[in-house]
Amino acid sequence: MRRGKVRDVYDLGEHLLLVASDRISAFDWVLDATVPDKGRVLTQLSRFWFERLGSELGVEHHLITCDVHQMPLPSGADRARLEGRSMLCRKARVAPFECVARGYLAGSGWNEYQASGRVCGVDLPGGLRESDRLPEPIFTPATKADEGEHDENVPFGRMEADLGRELAAELRDLTLRIYRAGAEHAASRGLLIADTKFEFGHADDGRLLLIDEVLTPDSSRFWPADSYSPGSPQPSFDKQYVRDWLLASSWDRQSPPPPLPTEVVAHTRDKYIEAYERLTGERFAWR
Repeated sequence: MRRGKVRDVYDLGEHLLLVASDRISAFDWVLDATVPDKGRVLTQLSRFWFERLGSELGVEHHLITCDVHQMPLPSGADRARLEGRSMLCRKARVAPFECVARGYLAGSGWNEYQASGRVCGVDLPGGLRESDRLPEPIFTPATKADEGEHDENVPFGRMEADLGRELAAELRDLTLRIYRAGAEHAASRGLLIADTKFEFGHADDGRLLLIDEVLTPDSSRFWPADSYSPGSPQPSFDKQYVRDWLLASSWDRQSPPPPLPTEVVAHTRDKYIEAYERLTGERFAWR
């Protein structure tokens, strides 16, 4: 078993079992508090997107099933505990880059733009404000840091040098294609996807697969379209609420983070569930 910040990964031989916990991370720390049902939101929202992207865009992905009763689990496995938060997946050789698409100027992209007028080597028009919509979505890869370290935004040329021009271009084009499709659907549901990150890997037969999680509150910035007002940070349906609470506290970001108040945990859960219900049009089964 391999334990990540949020997911636990079990090797079942031919396949992997990804189990999304209720842990929450911020600023490269895993917080002491858990957010009830967060793992189920991430899993069920990823299932929604994998199925939608596969059927509508023909995007190949690693998901086989989220139905624990269809999984070849070891004898004695607690299927009730795994229900709703588990994905049986194809194995893949993971590309060593986070594939980030940005449609709006926020987060580390906004910080970099203020300093240089660019984001990951991409020149942008002058005079943009925080949260402004970009003229076109841009691709800004990042290196995948070891646990406890920061991912590093890098120019596309770095990705080309490491992976080769053909694969780098394929990852860029697929990332932007998926982002545009996701953003179009989200807009029809009253949400803006400011930015998001994807991961890809190669199956044994060489096929490029979309892996990990897709367009969730952990991997994306979701903003309500009806209150969008560039020039400052936006309200969000993701873990930015937790980040903002931590930044407003007296935490020095060097020592372990303070415990989250119960109201912050409850509000975060509500936001994750609302994002799920808005995007899918389905009621969250574990309400």
